Amino acid sequence: MRRRLAALIVLALAAVMAAVACSSDELEARDLTLPEAVGQMLLFGFPGTDVEPAVAELLDEVRPAGLIVYDYDVRSGGTQPRNIVSPDQLAALTASLQEHSDIGLLIAVDAEGGLVNRLKQKYGFPVAVPSAAEMGAGDAAETSRIAAELARELRAAGINWNLAPVVDVDVYPDSPAIGALGRAFSADPAEVAAHAGAFADAMHAESVVPTLKHFPGHGSAVGDTHLGVTDVTDSFVREVELAPYRTLFEQDYAGAVMTNHVVNRTLDPSALPATLSTAVVTGLLRNELGFEGVVISDDMGMGAIVEEYTLEHAAVRAVIAGVDVVLLANQIQDDEAERVLRVRDAILAAVESGEIPEERIYESAQRVLELKRRYGLLD
Repeated sequence: MRRRLAALIVLALAAVMAAVACSSDELEARDLTLPEAVGQMLLFGFPGTDVEPAVAELLDEVRPAGLIVYDYDVRSGGTQPRNIVSPDQLAALTASLQEHSDIGLLIAVDAEGGLVNRLKQKYGFPVAVPSAAEMGAGDAAETSRIAAELARELRAAGINWNLAPVVDVDVYPDSPAIGALGRAFSADPAEVAAHAGAFADAMHAESVVPTLKHFPGHGSAVGDTHLGVTDVTDSFVREVELAPYRTLFEQDYAGAVMTNHVVNRTLDPSALPATLSTAVVTGLLRNELGFEGVVISDDMGMGAIVEEYTLEHAAVRAVIAGVDVVLLANQIQDDEAERVLRVRDAILAAVESGEIPEERIYESAQRVLELKRRYGLLD
């Protein structure tokens, strides 16, 4: 009798363990409540070099797609660290963040190289990453080698989403946000595709999600969307600036794409920023170019957005346009947790009112879950 009871207990435990494994590995968007599905559409920044109680509470409340980490704290002018102090500290922080989520978190960073790299050597990170312009002047094989080293460094720190590479073509070398900062690989779209592809493949090989940015192209911009509205209608060179995307999509690119906030009245006569434009995100990126993966917005706190729209309206418009993940870097504005909740609630209210179909939410949540599964976050 005891032997039979013991066997039954073992079988029951095995069934429970199998059910738990299936619940994660086989998780689908429709298994989530609507608020949970909306949570999977949010990626946000937070203060602190460890998981403070307010951050843990927000994770429990929102259950987001993930978080983004920075080294420099904008509001304090750099007098205090944001999230990154050292390799050991960052690894401990990301591990603790993952422990606070029952759905694996995408933990993102901007690690392009050159001036845009949060894992700096002065904090003890050993990999020196040249700017895109410097890499683009060399061989794509060398870009691949550098990116592979960077990807391993990211993984060791618990980072699984790199918001890079930049695929903006260097149309206007003095562009304040791109060319002037050395963030473009080349003025030749074929070279951009070769180096960006090598960089992205190296990330993918180390299970770090790469991100092509800034769609549909920021390389011709005379202005900087960080600071305000930037119109590229007269400078955008369509076939040149879209060429790297076409090439990489044809090569079965498996990462994400980030939209920018530039206005291009040729692509969208209503003059909506690309992130908020159905014509750009759904019409051009999805339908014409055939991209089926995750689309993430650039930071919704940038001047090009906040000078023209409320945060809630912009987030709803981005979802309607076809964006899957709304990025809230939370580096400039106060009330960080409140901003995240306001965006979540605005999207839910738009579903309730019929402005956003419920299916649209689950469509994006499913893409996010599939991305997490592809990169091992639901195992």
